[in-house]
Amino acid sequence: MSKRFLSGNEAFAEGIRLARPDVISAYPITPQTIVVERLSEMVEDGSLKSDFIHVESEHSALSCAIGASAAGARAFTATSSQGLLYMAECLYYASGGRFPIVMMNADRSTALPWNIYGDQRDSLSQLDSGWIQVYAENAQEALDLALMSWRIAEDGRVSTPVMVNLDGFVLTHTYETVEIPEQTQADSFLPRYVTENRVDFDNPKNLAFSAGPDTNYIFKYKAHQGMLAAKAVVTETESAFADIFGRQYSGLLENYRTEDADYILVTLGSIAGLCRETADRLREQGIRAGVVRIRYMRPFPNEEIAAALRNAKAFGVLEKDISFGNEGTVFTNVNSALQKAGVRIPGYDFIGGLGGRNISAGDIEQIYTDIQNGTQSVNFIGIGGDGNGKQHS
Repeated sequence: MSKRFLSGNEAFAEGIRLARPDVISAYPITPQTIVVERLSEMVEDGSLKSDFIHVESEHSALSCAIGASAAGARAFTATSSQGLLYMAECLYYASGGRFPIVMMNADRSTALPWNIYGDQRDSLSQLDSGWIQVYAENAQEALDLALMSWRIAEDGRVSTPVMVNLDGFVLTHTYETVEIPEQTQADSFLPRYVTENRVDFDNPKNLAFSAGPDTNYIFKYKAHQGMLAAKAVVTETESAFADIFGRQYSGLLENYRTEDADYILVTLGSIAGLCRETADRLREQGIRAGVVRIRYMRPFPNEEIAAALRNAKAFGVLEKDISFGNEGTVFTNVNSALQKAGVRIPGYDFIGGLGGRNISAGDIEQIYTDIQNGTQSVNFIGIGGDGNGKQHS
């Protein structure tokens, strides 16, 4: 392995290079652009042998990847924000066709108002599209997920596309030291893609067909089963990854000091590091705080969430998302997991970071205070009860 100082975008591009995709369909959009720029340079200098196709829109980018996957090729594309929404129609074609495409999404706010900074409303709006969704915390995890995602997606039990989400700017453009595996290691971990779910002139079959009421639901049932099967495949993949690369990940979620925690904060993405630091400071003050980082929003870790929160006195969810007129989407999913498991503890939703607004250590400390003392079920960080934007002190 070698070490380099890379941004999250550059690290992810290195992971894609190691995965040897056959086809890359590219349409740049901020803050994703650097990924496809670096991949185009790799194709140009010969370090990556892949067909690089610069298409005319995000809709075309995923359409191209679907066509490539239907031909039996390993396909990659990337997008962000309005681009993800523009290709939303194609998301369902990719998952319905059971095409194991990997796509990187740079999480970014959606219009209006127009905004290029990072929150997670774009990807969380597409949880029902049938894609596996995973959220990286740092550049190293981004690179590693670029490799692991194809192994998960291409497993015959899963056959489901994967969306890898990186927080816009906070992760995509922040630099850190990253370990880059050798190509021989990557090849031993991720073999060449072979599938029967492809166009084959010697053995013709129908792909992307219509299905009426009598059979349509069966295909949806099988897609659901494939998503559920990904839970075990994620664990198996991470174990194999650790054997080769020496880095072990924690499955669908990551627990931090939750074993004896009275108050637990649940979150996802790059903000988790600051949440852990805050929990450590509170521990020094005698407050038993813990953190749960959700890594996979689909398939959702229902049992794992319930196990992590079962013995807490109260919990909060910190998310960069809002389902207008209700609550945050992550909070809805966490509450559902607890209800199904019969776990009855107070829970509070904290909405922050919309449009890239900063979430400070002070904000997170206040969140823990609110969890302890009780608060409204849904809270907008930095906005007081009068709605005038009063900041936490």
